Amino acid sequence: MTTSLSLLGIGFLLGLRHALEIDHVAAVVNLTSSLKSVRASLRHGLTWGLGHTLTLFVFSLVVLLIDTVVPELLAHGLEFVVGVMLVVLGADTLRRMIQQRIHVHVHAHDGVEHAHFHSHAHSTSHEHQHLPLWRTLAVGMVHGMAGSAALILLTLSTVSSFGEGLLYVLFFGVGSMLGMGTLSAALTVPFLLTENRLGRLQQGLQGLVGGGTILLGVLVMLENLNWWL
Repeated sequence: MTTSLSLLGIGFLLGLRHALEIDHVAAVVNLTSSLKSVRASLRHGLTWGLGHTLTLFVFSLVVLLIDTVVPELLAHGLEFVVGVMLVVLGADTLRRMIQQRIHVHVHAHDGVEHAHFHSHAHSTSHEHQHLPLWRTLAVGMVHGMAGSAALILLTLSTVSSFGEGLLYVLFFGVGSMLGMGTLSAALTVPFLLTENRLGRLQQGLQGLVGGGTILLGVLVMLENLNWWL
């Protein structure tokens, strides 16, 4: 019993840690950077974790039922798909940044100059405020297919029963959901703080996130292409 509880605790902690991997964080930040509340970001972070857990559960179920492993060729193919997804998400963030067209207007009151930032793309901002949860769920499912296979399958080989294996996956999934939910909520704060008075800074943050995510996606794609070649 002690061994089983320790294994489940390890699964939970590994899930928390796994949510903090750079490709996971990059994807979710791109999804949530234009949301208008911490609560919405928390909801999307939890949804990412749910999608991640769903595909992870399916992979683990197959492993436990037929006692097999994910072929290395398939694993690298799925990682390549993650790279493509990161490039798309980063490009979408840059597109939204350009569409927002944040301008600065300087004028004077009583001899004191004031600068005001605003965007002419209200419809774009409103649209992304209501980011559909299914999109975040799909991103989490892609990550669940690719990034978790080796980590989770290695541990599943040490479990003593089918039920213990599924419980481990469940605890791992709960850890990843809580980890990403908390992180998403925290990372939204800088975007909210810079939204109204520091428009240029917010635009710079979005550009950094989008450009960095594209670069990360390209590196992931090249790494897996090199394995094939």
